[in-house]
Amino acid sequence: MATFREAIQAKQHLVKRWKKMPGVVGIGIGFANGKDRKGGACIVLYTVNASASVKRSCPRCVSVRSVKAARRVAVPVRTITSGPCCCHVQVRDRAFARQYRGRIRPVIAGYSVGYPGASGTAGLIVQSASRSAQRYLFSNNHVLNKNNTGGYTETIQPGGADGGRSGRDRIGRLYRFVRLRKNGVNYIDAALSIPTANQLLAPRYATVGVVRGHVRSYGVGNRFKKVGRTTGRVSGVVESIHTDIDVDYGNHAGLGTIRFRNQTVIRGTVAVSLPGDSGSVWLTESNYAAAVNFAGSADGRRSIAFPIQWAMQAFGIRVARAAGSRGQMRTNGRKQKNPMRTQPLSAAQLGTIVTKGARKANRRKQKRKGLH
Repeated sequence: MATFREAIQAKQHLVKRWKKMPGVVGIGIGFANGKDRKGGACIVLYTVNASASVKRSCPRCVSVRSVKAARRVAVPVRTITSGPCCCHVQVRDRAFARQYRGRIRPVIAGYSVGYPGASGTAGLIVQSASRSAQRYLFSNNHVLNKNNTGGYTETIQPGGADGGRSGRDRIGRLYRFVRLRKNGVNYIDAALSIPTANQLLAPRYATVGVVRGHVRSYGVGNRFKKVGRTTGRVSGVVESIHTDIDVDYGNHAGLGTIRFRNQTVIRGTVAVSLPGDSGSVWLTESNYAAAVNFAGSADGRRSIAFPIQWAMQAFGIRVARAAGSRGQMRTNGRKQKNPMRTQPLSAAQLGTIVTKGARKANRRKQKRKGLH
């Protein structure tokens, strides 16, 4: 049986050959039997379809040097037809969990949020890891930022696809974000909105209540739950980690299809990631934040997510709690460098993620009103 460390070596080998595997949209690491660790680790290839040409381009195994002995190990390859993976902001209505699309004050995690014209999901209510009591709304860049730039973007609740209007439903504005790169490495799709008043955001999560904090890492087979604007409350299991994957952003900010590194794929038995669910946060069974949904497979049954620990590192934030307290970071008592689990961003990786500030007001409108 192959170990996770050996599977990571094999994955790195395949990533270099990606161009020679047409139809492959993602390369990750999971369980060889698809259920538990008894069968060892494998490479998981996500493909656009199950055609003969795609199958011919996918190897059945990859040979790598054993970690423990002077021999070679054949790491098996499991192929999953996921279809193309797309980011999930909603610009039109769909008949799913309507209860999370209405106006709610104060705003809590799990409900519709966005900007005029589009809706995603309020992921978490967070605050600075320092002593500041300022609260922020955390979600995806493409949910809170209309064009992937530092221009002014109004945050409204409900989002624009759910009847939210500029001015009347404004709760804040884009505050900080990580720019998505068309030609470069992407790790997270994340942004913060600052409210017009702290009282507009309540540190609670729909149907769950209090989020206790966040986990530093998690592994294949872990079971999660979340609430999203479209699919409502759903559950899923981590199918693969360390997954490099191509995500189609369509016409949003001229991005097209861009690549993300070391992502997590979470599988549901029903749709768990549909348009409008972007920004929703997966929780552990004990109510700790774990991963951030930002895209999904063609049928919605696979969520593409990144570890929330990465956003906490990038923005210097923690889960907000009542009375100004901050959620704890749970380490689970595991080894810090365990290939079977996700890892916090290294110093080098964190150095490539630059958070950018957004303008406080729309200067064009100010000029028209003679205020600037």
